[in-house]
Amino acid sequence: MNITITPGLLKGAVTPPPSKSQAHRLLIAAALAEGESVLSNVALSQDISATIRCLEALGASFRREGDAIAVTGLGNRRERGGELPRLDCGESGSTLRFLIPVALALRGGGVFTGQGRLMDRPQGPYFDLFREKGIFYEQKDGALTVRGELTAGEYALPGNVSSQFFTGLLFALPLLEGPSVLRSTTPLESGDYIAMTLDALGQFGVTIPAARSQPPQYHLPGGLSFRPARLTVEADWSNAAFWYAAAFLDSRLDIRGLNFQSAQGDAIITKLYWTLARPGEADIDVSQCPDLVPPLAAMAALRGGGKVTRLVNAGRLRLKESDRLSAVTRVLTALGAQVEEGADSLTFVGADSLPGGAEVSAHNDHRIAMMAAIAATGCEAPVTVTGAECVAKSYPDFWEEYARLGGQLRREGM
Repeated sequence: MNITITPGLLKGAVTPPPSKSQAHRLLIAAALAEGESVLSNVALSQDISATIRCLEALGASFRREGDAIAVTGLGNRRERGGELPRLDCGESGSTLRFLIPVALALRGGGVFTGQGRLMDRPQGPYFDLFREKGIFYEQKDGALTVRGELTAGEYALPGNVSSQFFTGLLFALPLLEGPSVLRSTTPLESGDYIAMTLDALGQFGVTIPAARSQPPQYHLPGGLSFRPARLTVEADWSNAAFWYAAAFLDSRLDIRGLNFQSAQGDAIITKLYWTLARPGEADIDVSQCPDLVPPLAAMAALRGGGKVTRLVNAGRLRLKESDRLSAVTRVLTALGAQVEEGADSLTFVGADSLPGGAEVSAHNDHRIAMMAAIAATGCEAPVTVTGAECVAKSYPDFWEEYARLGGQLRREGM
């Protein structure tokens, strides 16, 4: 689907969709609990649907009740032998990395498949552990097969690749017999996502002390049981950031429904908004909030007055749904922005407006599509976004909300 946007500011009240990051974690914890849990305010984006589909393959069951999902969990029931479950992760990196250790703990492994760039995304930290622990893995023909016994003990992996590897092990290791230690061999990036995982575990009765050492170590007792719970998924700060970017670019928006005490690390957008609102150059380290780079890029490109903005420590964005450093540069440059792409950074010279008048690809990346839409509000001529349907990965109603707020859209190829 292609969407052509006639530039104009947005106006009105908007509530971001439920948090995808939190929903992944609560659904997995509910699937590991003994009995029925009910999770309210769950949006069935493509990524969340992938997690539900994979948890069903592991034996949990789900029932839709309005905007809530009732989850009948597995408890700590481990089955060995027989055919390995097949888990279709779609394009969800969270689903894949969270559930590899869980599948090993519960079913002795699984066959994981995916779409887009998913199976090309690095799994090195797991593979290194599997060689050390004697767990079989094989990646070929678009599928990853893992098979073996996940046992209690010490697990050491780098913290500068993705926090998702830590989250997967934090879910799986408490299920094992005997205590384990999970430690990072490097300074930990995206630590707020691990805090979100610990918060989710605690809400299901699995309390793991926060790490006090640097790099962090997590001490996990074995044989723990997840308790069922009734919880509501918070609004999503990662997607809210696009509406903050629109407000930064002079749209008059009332952004509602957010928890300002949230464990979601991307709530830092409120602080970064004011960092960019101040005069002078701005240097922002995005190592702890990589998903904020696209909305921050739209803000930096239209910061005005030639103000220089540098987004640094962003190398991991090359391994997302797209190479996001390249995709951000190509899209915003096509719209007329001054962007310099570095190996792990982006540098912007802010303009008061952009020429626009271009067709840009969403690069099959939901956050690039939304960035282009927000940047279009500061353009002088229409912008066409090709492949705009990719927003369904995290925000299926994004274009409907954009239009409801006054955005002028023309759709083609629906």
